Amino acid sequence: MKQEILKTEGDVNLSEQRVQWQESNILNHETQRLLKEDSRLFLHQAMSTPCLDVLQTCNGASIENIEGKEYLDFHGNNVHQIGFANPFVIDQIKKQLDELSFCTRRFTNKTAITFADKLTSLLPVELNRVLFAPGGTSVISIALKLARVVTGKHKVVSYWDSFHGASLDAISAGGEAVFRQHMGPMMPGTIRIPPPMQTGGFFEDEMKYADYLEYVIEKEGEIGAFIAETVRNTDVQIPSKEYWQRIREICTKHHVLLILDEIPIALGRTGKMFAFENFDIEPDILCLGKGLGGGIIPFAAMVCREQFNIAQDISLGHFTHEKSPVGCAAAQAVIDFIENERILKKVKDDEEWLQNELIALKEKYPIIFDIRGMGLLWGVELRNPMTKEPAMLETEKIMYHCLQYGLSFKVSQGNVLQLSPALTIKRKELERAIKILEKAFSSLTNN
Repeated sequence: MKQEILKTEGDVNLSEQRVQWQESNILNHETQRLLKEDSRLFLHQAMSTPCLDVLQTCNGASIENIEGKEYLDFHGNNVHQIGFANPFVIDQIKKQLDELSFCTRRFTNKTAITFADKLTSLLPVELNRVLFAPGGTSVISIALKLARVVTGKHKVVSYWDSFHGASLDAISAGGEAVFRQHMGPMMPGTIRIPPPMQTGGFFEDEMKYADYLEYVIEKEGEIGAFIAETVRNTDVQIPSKEYWQRIREICTKHHVLLILDEIPIALGRTGKMFAFENFDIEPDILCLGKGLGGGIIPFAAMVCREQFNIAQDISLGHFTHEKSPVGCAAAQAVIDFIENERILKKVKDDEEWLQNELIALKEKYPIIFDIRGMGLLWGVELRNPMTKEPAMLETEKIMYHCLQYGLSFKVSQGNVLQLSPALTIKRKELERAIKILEKAFSSLTNN
């Protein structure tokens, strides 16, 4: 029985294009052996097994396989805001390992306190209470539990096709089918609404999507929270400032907590330390992760308002590595590096250059239906120029052509190239990436 391949997150590891790509790329004996061993030992799952290649090193904006082939990594699982193997972060981690490597439950440590103080100092004054955890999914869990305690309501609204983590409670709140299929009953009380869409959505007016949230809140009742990623580089549009301010207004009016999931996009990716700063709003709860550990240590944080400190009798997190001194040292180093190296300014400079280059590609190749993004977070949507249908086969061909020439990225919804390089990427590396994309689109046109 042939398996259905869901493409909500570019699930291409079982496709014919993947097979053709691996057959056409001559891998040495050791690479083939390791790929077979990986396939034998690890439980297979969508989007990760079978694997593409075997990595040996990572540094800066690039990853390198055991044969010495380098890929510019425009995916990086969104942990590479300050680049892979950042020497400053590694040095701070080493220092911490020599001092205190673990903090036992019921004790605290100076590194955790120092970082908590630094993190909250960067946020609006009301966002001054934190909990740390070993991963983004865990802080989503904490946020959902805290929202129930604060509001006394268990229902939560989220977007269709959103992603908030892979645990059962997180996939209940998320909206991607590839994570929910075959799982049976989800966490009760989750209601999903359509995200603002550039094409093929329910409403032409962006503000109608916001109004629909209020309609659902009023009709459903007992909703305690709305959880959303502030921006995404998928098939959804980049919301306007007016949209997010209307969402904030609706949540405040109906006493619904606004939980912003910035796990993949905070720490400078949009040109601001936190993405919500681009829209002049404040969340009630903020979730951070991925790049917070410098791409080395799994580390995440939930930050909330002072008045939510009412759950002393409940274990909201209670994770073993909650106040990890090593994780906090890595996170402190990440923030320090972003500030000291003026990464936010660099990202804004890169944004202008990259946007112009992508616009030029769009003008040259009609299959590029739209480009959208901010900072170093971009989506390139491909559609048939005549029918306007998603160009899924062509998108896969583009992706594998780019891989062949040393550029890696993720695909969303089967037809959107997701481009998220390290924020430390050099201009010459961005130029190389654009040349690879250009060659890929050119080969598509010529075939």
